[in-house]
Amino acid sequence: MSGLTRTTNLSQNSIFRVAIMDAFKKLNPMHMVRNPVMFVTEIGSLLTTILWVQALAGHGEAPTGFIGVIAVWLWFTVLFANFSEALAEGRGKAQADSLRKARKDTPAKVLPVVYENLEKAQKGCHILSSTKLNKGDLFLVETGDVLPADGEIVFGIASIDESAVTGESAPVVREAGGDRSAVTGGTQVLSDWLIVRVSTDPGEGFLDHMITLVEGAKRQKTPNEIALSILLSSFTIVFLVVCITLYPFSKYSVEVAGQGTPISISVQVALLVCLIPTTIGGLLSAIGIAGMDRLIQHNVIAMSGRAVEAAGDVDVLLLDKTGTITLGNRQAVEFTPVHGINGKELAEAAQLASLVDETPEGRSIVVLAKEKYGLRGQSLGSSQRAPSGMHFIPFTAQTRMSGVDYNGTNIRKGAPDTMIEMVIAGNGYIPAELKETIDRI
Repeated sequence: MSGLTRTTNLSQNSIFRVAIMDAFKKLNPMHMVRNPVMFVTEIGSLLTTILWVQALAGHGEAPTGFIGVIAVWLWFTVLFANFSEALAEGRGKAQADSLRKARKDTPAKVLPVVYENLEKAQKGCHILSSTKLNKGDLFLVETGDVLPADGEIVFGIASIDESAVTGESAPVVREAGGDRSAVTGGTQVLSDWLIVRVSTDPGEGFLDHMITLVEGAKRQKTPNEIALSILLSSFTIVFLVVCITLYPFSKYSVEVAGQGTPISISVQVALLVCLIPTTIGGLLSAIGIAGMDRLIQHNVIAMSGRAVEAAGDVDVLLLDKTGTITLGNRQAVEFTPVHGINGKELAEAAQLASLVDETPEGRSIVVLAKEKYGLRGQSLGSSQRAPSGMHFIPFTAQTRMSGVDYNGTNIRKGAPDTMIEMVIAGNGYIPAELKETIDRI
């Protein structure tokens, strides 16, 4: 957990550093003119800076320190608005950078030819970066590997976790031939091994399209935001006229009264910035960008500000695929005995049958048995109850089950339909309570 926190902090620090640099880059008048309120503030900052330099030369209209403080506060206002906007943009860029890193950091076990034996394939492969894969290349993936590119299976059958792409919690079976031979880069192999032929050219894979979508999300103003910008610009013009007229009025008053001094330009600029809606104008674009970035953090790509505004009015979201709102990697949470079986006996049998099941579901069964009944899988091989002579059968996508054989006793754990077929084939008994339990779960 501390390592994850440290990585998150480093990422946040990197975003802040980039945002600070971008805040100065955004001082470009060509960029600032898009926001009339902050453009006027920047002009006022530049004007007071010139007056401060003039005061240093001994020709100031007001005390040097007073003008300097006004200039510092005005520049801080402009830079803070730019920093807020740059920080909001940086979070969106971080999403694209994480996708780009995932694409670059995935190693590929490239093969010269198709091998029908895993050991030969392991010996004949060499490691290559996923970014260097070309259309038509062959690569090997084994249990636990992440597919480096989109492709077509040319040999093998395996169980694959596609939750990162589709959101589907249950692993899917992919095999060579037929209509289930396509695999997607970024998904993970849960069991068995595959030889895959790359089906896309560099830069055309799924992750590349995701990066393009994230980076292509454009900051377009919504109708409400456009109306608010017009209102803010109107206020700015009104207060600009008011502040400009203050100097001739104050000069006339001084001449009539015969005492006092006219209002200084630096005070006029400070008053103007205080009167115009600087805060709203400075944070308006940052708020809009932050809305898009918050959606991206929840894996929703908003292509415009109008989409963000529409999302704010959504109360109920109906999806045609329930898997898209699940987390993936199904986990065991309960042992449900039937037909008078003791819960601990069920847990022990399920754990024995899952010891060589490397899928997330299989590992979670071992953990659940340990947490709920104190059963420890690593010690079973040396105990009297489970001697080392046991023959363990690993989970595969073909059999859809795992288990253990010992002294003529066969213990299996797997998909409901597969287990029922196996019991019926062995002239076993299927209690009605089991079918009811399966349907309920």
